[in-house]
Amino acid sequence: MTTLFDRLPLGSLTLPNRIVMAPMTRARATADGLPTAAVAHYYAQRASAGLIVSEGNWPNPQGQSNPNTPGLYRDDQVAAWRPVTAAVHANGGRIFAQLQHAGRVGHPNISGHTPVAPSPVALSAQLYTSAGMVPAPVPRELSTAEVAGEVQGYAEAARRAIDAGFDGVELHGANGYLIQQFLSSNVNLRTDRYGGSVAGRIRFAVEVVQAVAAAIGADRLGLRLSPGAHIWEIEEEHVSELYTALLSELAPLGLAYVHLTATANDDLLLTLRRVWPGTLIVNPSNLMDPGATATDRATGDHWLAQGADLIAFGRAYLANPDLVERLRANLPLTPADSETYYAGGDQGYLNYTSHQH
Repeated sequence: MTTLFDRLPLGSLTLPNRIVMAPMTRARATADGLPTAAVAHYYAQRASAGLIVSEGNWPNPQGQSNPNTPGLYRDDQVAAWRPVTAAVHANGGRIFAQLQHAGRVGHPNISGHTPVAPSPVALSAQLYTSAGMVPAPVPRELSTAEVAGEVQGYAEAARRAIDAGFDGVELHGANGYLIQQFLSSNVNLRTDRYGGSVAGRIRFAVEVVQAVAAAIGADRLGLRLSPGAHIWEIEEEHVSELYTALLSELAPLGLAYVHLTATANDDLLLTLRRVWPGTLIVNPSNLMDPGATATDRATGDHWLAQGADLIAFGRAYLANPDLVERLRANLPLTPADSETYYAGGDQGYLNYTSHQH
């Protein structure tokens, strides 16, 4: 029986265990998107994970979704990430960079740019900016020609991630951001080749994956998805057909993995497990769902038994930098302080200790 502590090959890497640190926004970068020495310390503390997936990095200026989040589109951002990846590697770890384009979940007060989206459909939500909570603006619809530019923006950011020392890249196709906006039926109202049918709605995701795979190698590329999630007001018609078509289209590429969050019922997740022939990460608990409980060892074991290859832990990693060791020894987990998730500073970021302290 597969356990959380078994090794697993992943592309050219060998993971020492099946435990993945999930990507989580922490808002500890500088105002211009540079990770700091504290960020390096934070990830290095968690290097015993089989794989770390970083917080989301915006691939271009208009892709930023939150203040004090990092980017990977400028040379100084690449240089600032190098000490982070070096610290993780020095502690024996492996780290992928997540690329996250906000699409319509952005604001000029954050990025300095009008957000872009498949269609000019605004959120009804308020967004956090440096000026406080403000209504989300109407995004600008990308022209057909501009869509190709966004695709290449992901590819260029992926090249920069590898230059920054990351072992690979995860594309954020989940949680209501740009890739899922194209997958949606309420935000994507396009009538060109990127909208309408299931084949049209998956086209942007497929083209982004193909472009990034060509840029850095498919074996260094993962894709995160949240099937059926209603995060940031996303609606998806024919969810099973949509994600079956997407994974079937991507299957021949030889990606490092697909990363599914448990936003759909178990039957659909198991269907997608059968469709996807490669490595599958399952995140049983979604940080975006305030009612979800943190993933524990029993939940991880359950999903390994259901056919997952790796289990992503989010909240549990916030307050337990030595999560692998705690799970292995069945030690209690420290609860995370939700008030400090995005608060900035070291409190709730660097002050959590291992069980040995």
